[in-house]
Amino acid sequence: MTTTSQGRAKASRAGSASRARLDRDTIIAAGLELAAVPGTTSISVRDLGARLGADPTAIYRHFRSKEQLMEALLDELIGRCVASVTADPEDWRARVRQLSDVTLDLFARYPAIGVEATVLTTHGPGELDAVELMLDAFSRAGLHGEDLVRHYALLASHTLSSAAGIARARSERGSVDAEDSPWIDGPLLADPRTHPLITSVSTLLADLQDRDLFRLGVEAVIQSAERTAAASARPASGADPVD
Repeated sequence: MTTTSQGRAKASRAGSASRARLDRDTIIAAGLELAAVPGTTSISVRDLGARLGADPTAIYRHFRSKEQLMEALLDELIGRCVASVTADPEDWRARVRQLSDVTLDLFARYPAIGVEATVLTTHGPGELDAVELMLDAFSRAGLHGEDLVRHYALLASHTLSSAAGIARARSERGSVDAEDSPWIDGPLLADPRTHPLITSVSTLLADLQDRDLFRLGVEAVIQSAERTAAASARPASGADPVD
């Protein structure tokens, strides 16, 4: 190939890249693909541009900043979590459990996005749908007012922060989809003379699984909602009986 034809070929490829049409959905889809690559713990605009076959600066025509891009990716992930909840609305416990479980699964599958849940609030449709689902669930449990919003906040905080932490830890260990995923990496080595309690339960600590502990937290919120709703349904002490 002559120098002239080589130049034309390069110009043609450059022209094709520059003419590639990007939109938010295409960028988000590529971001999810990139986040799903094993070992990916963060997403750079440069890598995303390379995956799209476009100049990285083209991404900023659709997202003002890297933070806005990550908000969109996180909101897409949360929206998928909500869409995966299939239990009947009346079975509020099942819906809470499903939402929490799928959040952990998707955050672990896309850890570079899931970890952002600890620092970002998207205000997007996915997040709003998730908030509505949790408020609806606890409303059906019999909670109202402050009790309602506190239990929503407690569940959201536990689910997002714990799922993000587990996703990061699994990614660093290279065990994103592992069923056997210990909460502690390796045994706690302690001197029994100074830390006798740690030594006495070291085997039990090593056996703890992150998913089991995650679910225990969700169950604790559900049980708190049940107790609070039952207490608010009881007549106040000293109240006149209803004829």
